[in-house]
Amino acid sequence: MRYRRARLEGGTYFFTVNLADRRQDLLIRHIDGLRQVMRKVQVTHPFQIVAMVVLPDHLHAIWSLPLGDADYSLRWSLIKAGFSRQLPRVELVRESRSRKRERGVWQRRYWEHQIRDEADLQAHVDYIHINPVKHGHAHRAVDWPYSSVHRYVAAGLLAADWGGESDVEGRFGEQGGAG
Repeated sequence: MRYRRARLEGGTYFFTVNLADRRQDLLIRHIDGLRQVMRKVQVTHPFQIVAMVVLPDHLHAIWSLPLGDADYSLRWSLIKAGFSRQLPRVELVRESRSRKRERGVWQRRYWEHQIRDEADLQAHVDYIHINPVKHGHAHRAVDWPYSSVHRYVAAGLLAADWGGESDVEGRFGEQGGAG
């Protein structure tokens, strides 16, 4: 059975991408490498990062693709491969991954959701920004350094005190994505 994904050229998408070993902290331990790879891919395959948060074992992102382009899969493949190549080879690699020349750093699949409208976009941006609080990494969204929340606060789109622990319990509960 073939896995089907939404494909809207010039669309906006929410993603959850996980490490294979969810106990690892590779994404924040190697944040500079992740940022470098993402910038490199953006040069050759443009996309706009609307919002993003990087947690120790997974990340959430919202991307807008250029008109005439729906190939977010290629972009994620390049980002995952580029990031993996920067890491020392210490992870356990199963035979099935070895046969496909995979490292075993990332889960093979990722979760994707096509953003439908402005309300859907706002809900997913908020979800991204509150995620470090939800997972207990910060008391307030702005306390987490690896988040686009800082860009939103600087632009005056969010108050600096937005996204405290009470927001998680009240508005965000168990919404969306894989965590």
